[in-house]
Amino acid sequence: MKKKDYLQIPVRHIDITSFDATPIIEAMKGMSFTARDLATAAGIYDRMLSEKKCGIILTIAGSTSAAGCMQIYVEMVKNNMVDAIVATGATVVDMDFFEALGFRHYQGTPFVDDRELRRLYIDRIYDTYIDEEDLQVCDRTIQAIADGLPPRLYSSREFIREMGRYLTGHAVKKDSLVQAAFERDVPIFCPAFSDSSAGFGLVLHQEKHPQAHVSIDSVKDFRELTQVKIKAGMTGLLMIGGGAPKNFAQDTVVCAEILGKKVPMHKYAVQITVADVRDGACSSSTLKEANSWGKVDSSCEQMVYAEATSVLPLLASYAWHRGNWKKRKPRRFTKLFKD
Repeated sequence: MKKKDYLQIPVRHIDITSFDATPIIEAMKGMSFTARDLATAAGIYDRMLSEKKCGIILTIAGSTSAAGCMQIYVEMVKNNMVDAIVATGATVVDMDFFEALGFRHYQGTPFVDDRELRRLYIDRIYDTYIDEEDLQVCDRTIQAIADGLPPRLYSSREFIREMGRYLTGHAVKKDSLVQAAFERDVPIFCPAFSDSSAGFGLVLHQEKHPQAHVSIDSVKDFRELTQVKIKAGMTGLLMIGGGAPKNFAQDTVVCAEILGKKVPMHKYAVQITVADVRDGACSSSTLKEANSWGKVDSSCEQMVYAEATSVLPLLASYAWHRGNWKKRKPRRFTKLFKD
């Protein structure tokens, strides 16, 4: 088989505006197990949207963007349903920015000879394929953006904003998360930015400019996201997966306290995850456990133990069709910073 034989069926991103999940979520309120947890979580997210003073932080870990959820996140930004985003570098660069450049993710299968995929330069995410040669174009595009910036330390938010600026003139796919966030002043943070195509691109950039180059300052990231929390005051978290994005967002409460600022714990919190609780992790603790650290108010939180692509479309469609986002004013937290 040739490469083109594997890369035939592009992943189609689900459109939450095309169907109304309200009836099924309402029906799930009368059920048990994960169904009722999901209905509770959808209600909590809708409450976040109805609270006029509540800043909403979306965190994304895992590969949901590659698997068909990318347009959900775009709609959330376009419709003022989130005010700041914390994500993995792969979510932002290898998946969203990658598709904005005109490339695609493809449906595949886990029942395949991975040695054959390697020979053909095809990368696999479970049952999804990516053309490695396309990814390397993404790497070099990141290098080109860095080459055009003044050499200094940047937060990941600053650099991702430059990626959004680049897309306004170069995007093949116009409806991307990075570009939508740039145009609406929604800051995107990646606490492990280099763990992605961005890392390869920045290595190429620094190899080319060893004496004076762009570098990412993760401490600056933490300070800036904490500034968002301080400015927002009341906040809600919608967390897809866990890991560094989840913990990074939760820790802003503690960081603000250490800086001498009195801020409330995150008032609302929803997490969708398949992680186990028994090893002390659960993608950086359960939400009730986070209460003991002073991060999350446990009075209005919900864990949903499910694979995110199967439940996030229902939760997001429910919130979109309920329409409370229409009453929210854009927070435009990017304007807190002088870039």
